[in-house]
Amino acid sequence: MKLVDLIYNKYKIISVVGMSKNAGKTVTLNYLIEKFDEIGAVIGITSTGRDGEKLDIVTKTEKPTIFVMENTIIASAKETLLRSNAKLEILEITNSRTSLGEVVIARVKRSGYVEIAGPETNTQIKDIANRMIEYGAEIVILDGAINRKTAAAPTISEATILATGAALSRDMNNVIEETVFQVELYSLEVIEEGVSKLGLSKRFKDKEFIIIDNEGKSEFINITTTLSSGRVIGEAINGDSKYMVLSGSIVYKTFEDIISVAENYKDVIYIVQDATKIFVSSREWKILKKKGIAIRVMNRINLLAVTVNPYSPYGYNFDAKDFLHTLEKRLPNIAVIDVMEGENADN
Repeated sequence: MKLVDLIYNKYKIISVVGMSKNAGKTVTLNYLIEKFDEIGAVIGITSTGRDGEKLDIVTKTEKPTIFVMENTIIASAKETLLRSNAKLEILEITNSRTSLGEVVIARVKRSGYVEIAGPETNTQIKDIANRMIEYGAEIVILDGAINRKTAAAPTISEATILATGAALSRDMNNVIEETVFQVELYSLEVIEEGVSKLGLSKRFKDKEFIIIDNEGKSEFINITTTLSSGRVIGEAINGDSKYMVLSGSIVYKTFEDIISVAENYKDVIYIVQDATKIFVSSREWKILKKKGIAIRVMNRINLLAVTVNPYSPYGYNFDAKDFLHTLEKRLPNIAVIDVMEGENADN
């Protein structure tokens, strides 16, 4: 099955996120633009940051530009659209503002190159994606720019494509291990159905921290973030504790502090909204698993495929077939695709 077949007539909003800068995300995006054009599908494109510029503003290396086809709907900051050589029809000037001006929704009237700098908050991203659908986009592609994986959050996109590549590390084995780790995070188990009925959606929306005991009774923990509150969370855990609802982002230090004060920390299931809220390294993740930390998500990321880029802008590359086939073996349940080689390894 081809990458487009995994998406078309199945999802309305998808995201493309990268393991690192220059991992091949823009190559994947351009591939999708071309293939959807071939089947006559109208797509929408926006970004969770800035992308499509010819020169990477951070690394100063050349980047693939974004070429958009006629009838494509795009949403980007006003200043970037003025630099576009595609002919555009303005559909709406939104209330979403960025450092590069208001986000404008436009229809491409003549194909050309564009730079995309989309809305900066999750709520704005979702709202603008829905507006693009109203203007006729059959599928909206969210470009997770500047290594922002938040676009993969299930509250924003229905499915995700993960781009990985040589730019992440000179060591191919390291790139493979980091990619497998990211896929593992995206594949975290969802909480049991009964727990989801405890009003967790509202808890996360209100950024609350709750501990739930074996009888289903909940107790509010008076903190505003997990980042410096691990000991407070740990001190709330006792022999009757069953679930800990952790809103917002969580880091390794939080669990390190919980473990240092909570005798029963292994008996608790820690619930986060989705895997984009977890900020730990692969090494830290292995330590947490070894210590018996169990993390579940309210919403699981729907990972459709991993795309691979064996080339690095830093002057080195991997053996393309070796990179592809090794990742296929490590990720047997996920489509692993080299779009530059024509998807010859589609699962």
